[in-house]
Amino acid sequence: MQGHSGRPRRLSVVVPATDVSALEETLVSVLEHRPDACDVIVAISVPYDDPWNIREEVTFVDVPKATGLVDCINAGIAASTGDVVHVLAAGWKATAGWTDRPLEHFATSSVGAVVPLAVSESDRDQPVSAGIRRTAGGRSVPVVPRRNDAGGITMRVSPSAPAIEAGFWRADMLATIGFSKACGDSLAAADMAAALAAAKLDVVVESESRVVSGPVQRRGGGFTAGLHAERLFWRSLPCERLVPALIAHAGEVMRHAAATAPLGTLGMLAGRLAALVQLGSCVPRTRQLAQLMSQQGKRPVAGNASARMLRIDGPHEAPARPYVDSSVPALKRSA
Repeated sequence: MQGHSGRPRRLSVVVPATDVSALEETLVSVLEHRPDACDVIVAISVPYDDPWNIREEVTFVDVPKATGLVDCINAGIAASTGDVVHVLAAGWKATAGWTDRPLEHFATSSVGAVVPLAVSESDRDQPVSAGIRRTAGGRSVPVVPRRNDAGGITMRVSPSAPAIEAGFWRADMLATIGFSKACGDSLAAADMAAALAAAKLDVVVESESRVVSGPVQRRGGGFTAGLHAERLFWRSLPCERLVPALIAHAGEVMRHAAATAPLGTLGMLAGRLAALVQLGSCVPRTRQLAQLMSQQGKRPVAGNASARMLRIDGPHEAPARPYVDSSVPALKRSA
């Protein structure tokens, strides 16, 4: 990983687009507020005529038709040149100065990702989400902040990773790990959260970086939802304590069964069973996470941690080497 440095970081903005109707508003917002030393890459899986003739300002990467969000993101990342990669999905919108503070955070080598604050289209001061939380039982839960009486932002839990639709990522980490399709588009960010935890990389919530919320990826119904959720658990298990994680997983399966009852329960359970049959496919992932955990102690110790930092390593300790975090997050959590 890159060392501690105060130098400016070059940014690549990756706009994955699976829908033309949502693309143009996103591009207008990005180009309007585009910072210096920034390249914009649109990875698109549908035909686009470029009516505004912006190909001189934007790099278009064509991907096969019907390609999903994760594949579009990976294609955009492959074409990027920045030290920091910002994913902003079509349908989401940038705001003035939204990249300034996140780039400063990446001067600290322990920062792996920065979560911008997603706000409402109708009220730019109304928070909608701040990344996702991966649970030990294998579930991805949106982190929903609230405005407090003092006008600040309060969060009950810290995120494990940015949402797949909007987040800042350290480029060399993405080159090493990359997003996987194994858990589908809706759980790809939670799958990446396990890698961040294994590498003991920090996730920072930056409330001064704001993006306007757009469409959110939804889990497939029945079989697909069960398949991807079960894969997420087993692919993330090396980051958890075995027995508590298995207990939490049993509770999550029961919760999922109740949530999909009565029509979707059998399909969901069939999907989870199919994932168990394919359990051998998780072996490469287990090795990858083990390698990340073994290398995390070799990273240089960062300087003073940012006061805005919310750490993810506390809840995801490596079984062989527990880690206790002493940093104090600036974003107050409600009681």
